[in-house]
Amino acid sequence: RIGIPKEIKNNENRVAITPAGTADFVRAGHQVMIEQGAGLGSGFTDQEYVAAGGEIKEQAASIWTESDMIMKVKEPLPSEYDYFRPGLILFTYLHLAAEPALAKA
Repeated sequence: RIGIPKEIKNNENRVAITPAGTADFVRAGHQVMIEQGAGLGSGFTDQEYVAAGGEIKEQAASIWTESDMIMKVKEPLPSEYDYFRPGLILFTYLHLAAEPALAKA
């Protein structure tokens, strides 16, 4: 299960996956969950993700807790650290030298 939460970093409007990418993962047998409104800043509607086979979730917590892999554009913020758990795959760019608390989380 792949989860795409909405980016919460200030002024970050991108999304980690497009509807076309969602369709590719679904065709490969994966379940893709996207937080409601996550694609709007990049010009993608929830309906486009659903048409591609994705599932829209209203809450970020559902995305984080129900996914095996989280895809993000930016590094997680401190409010997201509590979602980390053993076995969770985080697919994003990390700037760990600048964020020692993130490295420890």
